[in-house]
Amino acid sequence: MTTARLPLFPLNTVLFPGLVLPLNVFEERYRAMMRELLKSPEDEPRRFAVVAIRDGHEVAPSAPGMPDTTARPERGPAAGFGPDPLKAFHGVGCVADAATVRERADGTFEVLATGTTRVRLLSVDASGPFLTAELEELPEEPGDEAGALAEGVLRSFRQYQKRLAGARERSLSTGAELPDDPGVVSYLVAAAMVHDTPTKQRLLQAPDTASRLRDELKLLRSETAFIRSLPSLPAFELTRAPTSLN
Repeated sequence: MTTARLPLFPLNTVLFPGLVLPLNVFEERYRAMMRELLKSPEDEPRRFAVVAIRDGHEVAPSAPGMPDTTARPERGPAAGFGPDPLKAFHGVGCVADAATVRERADGTFEVLATGTTRVRLLSVDASGPFLTAELEELPEEPGDEAGALAEGVLRSFRQYQKRLAGARERSLSTGAELPDDPGVVSYLVAAAMVHDTPTKQRLLQAPDTASRLRDELKLLRSETAFIRSLPSLPAFELTRAPTSLN
């Protein structure tokens, strides 16, 4: 397996390969990371790893009773992640390639990155101005019947999106064209479904494409049946992605 050491950007969300990640970077540890990335030549990839934070982490520590409002906030690259940051993160993440890293006048950054490759988190280093991690690349195997499963997932996803949009009869082609490649389908649908972080994390770390698609098919059928029983829901767009604050 190929290993690498990259800057580590923990988030309260899951990044999938092929998906776009907009970031509004204002914490000093991540600003330091972006300044380091900008030192790379423009013709070289500016890569960092994104991992999802486990539930219950990235919270201000407090003693029993009322919080001490006079206490100085914890600072440093591992602030909020406890004495062993490795335990604060899910074990599988995604490498991000920053196509745009733009520094604002106030020193914050506007970043636009794209997920590329799944990686397993081996170790975390908090000795520098920002977290870095030793990572092992995870190959994406197709698995059995991935093509047929992808077709079924796309059909179910169309029904799911119609239900989210209020069951209006319209084609998904009015929003975004869906791909044919089973791996791309599996990641795109995983990112687009409205689910919590643990569910999305489970999809990211599926052993192969076919396993991910089978899981998605069950989720889509279950969610569509549930949504059908509700009176109304807000519309969700396939390509809508929130800007992540850090």
